[in-house]
Amino acid sequence: MTARIFQRPKNAMQSGKAHTDEWVLEFTPSEPRKADPLMGWAGSGDTLAQVHLKFSSLEAARAYAVKKGISAVLIPTPPKTLKLQAYADNFR
Repeated sequence: MTARIFQRPKNAMQSGKAHTDEWVLEFTPSEPRKADPLMGWAGSGDTLAQVHLKFSSLEAARAYAVKKGISAVLIPTPPKTLKLQAYADNFR
């Protein structure tokens, strides 16, 4: 089993930063998704793709992966950049 550990990004549709301090462990899909012949919905027989484990810290996520024997890849969080501008810049 392989998994990836990453920190949740900020939702682009909202200004709040809720749940951005959580670390998530997701399993990589073991088989590709395919269209259902009757309904046309995309799906697969991979049940681990539905599992998203949330942790309060990176160390807790790594400890869980080591304890359960999961080979996990860390995806680093991109640096946050601030765009500082004055309100008057909106009208130029």
